[in-house]
Amino acid sequence: MRTAVVVGAGIGGLAAAGGLARTGWQVTLLEREDRVRSDGTALVLWPNGLRALRALGLGEGLDAIATAVAHTGVRRPDGQWLVQPRPQPGERAPVVVHREDLHDALIAGLGEQVEIRTGVSVRGLRPVSGDRPAVTTGRGAIEADLVVAADGTQSVLRPVLAPGSTVISSGCAAWRAVVPWYRAPQLPPEQISGEVLGAGYRFVSASLGERGSAGGSSRGGIYWVATAVGASRPESPATQLTLLRRWFAGWPSPVGELLAATEPGDVVQQEVRDLRPLPRAYGFPAGPGGVVLLGDAAHTMPHHLGQGACLAFEDAATLCALVRDAVPGPQLTAAIETYSRLRRPRAVAMARQTRRVAAVLQARGRLALRARNATLGTISPRLMGRVAATAAQWNPPPP
Repeated sequence: MRTAVVVGAGIGGLAAAGGLARTGWQVTLLEREDRVRSDGTALVLWPNGLRALRALGLGEGLDAIATAVAHTGVRRPDGQWLVQPRPQPGERAPVVVHREDLHDALIAGLGEQVEIRTGVSVRGLRPVSGDRPAVTTGRGAIEADLVVAADGTQSVLRPVLAPGSTVISSGCAAWRAVVPWYRAPQLPPEQISGEVLGAGYRFVSASLGERGSAGGSSRGGIYWVATAVGASRPESPATQLTLLRRWFAGWPSPVGELLAATEPGDVVQQEVRDLRPLPRAYGFPAGPGGVVLLGDAAHTMPHHLGQGACLAFEDAATLCALVRDAVPGPQLTAAIETYSRLRRPRAVAMARQTRRVAAVLQARGRLALRARNATLGTISPRLMGRVAATAAQWNPPPP
């Protein structure tokens, strides 16, 4: 039987492991934490990410956990419109899903041919010249026909495969939380979703399910993301929340109401990072098989476009389609090379678009802000339209 080792049980690793298992691979999924878990926030999935999940056989049930995100425009901190709400003709709305709901769906899709091993720290790759690739751990080596490096931004395997790529700070940090419905009963539905853009600060919110759909559960409510220039904060969550309330004081509804309804335990801080340069290849044939980079291990980039999870699902769907019928030997090595040829240009294009948007979102200084505010209403729809078009162009390769 064909064997695969997937390193990392984040959403990309789970998607890849389940997709491989459903096409006849025997999969070992390695996770360094003591259990496979998700945080209590949410994420946005664009049409390309949804298309990838459906290609992986995970479309069933998505509608039950996903909420469409309305096109709400962009406002300044004083409430004035920078970009009026005006959805583009034919534009498909992204959706927001609770990470725990998505995590449960991915776990349910693993099947019986996935062996999960937790508490396993992968240390590197065994020399693979002429042999099957193998990952090394404190307990020995685990060989497989295919190794999937889905071990995230701080990947242990990427430096072995792409030593020239380095993770750097993007110059900002982000905070995420889900506020349960019962804590924000006063917010009118039309004020829940929105985006406000200030001098180096950004606040985005979206409805997660319908009011009352999850009662007091953590899986329904209002999802928000706050971004601020500068490094991540070392203080306690309570102090970080106090800082957020100070930084965003006076911003239009629902910013103040959501921060007031947030508790320290809800907040998840994330340093926003960038991988530069991107690896020159994402597939590395070795012996009868090889190694591939997937998700943040392949293309960590800032979250400004909300494409991180979507690209990881694209990677998984592409890989699974290419190796569906490949047997170890020339077929599998050719599939790994094709994966690299398809995925790297895609990642490069999205990274380029992300940096262009970052330059707009992170403008600071009076002159820079004045220029941005004067042109954002013209530039943003055009730029975001190109970004949406770039994302929408992706389709999974035929099986």
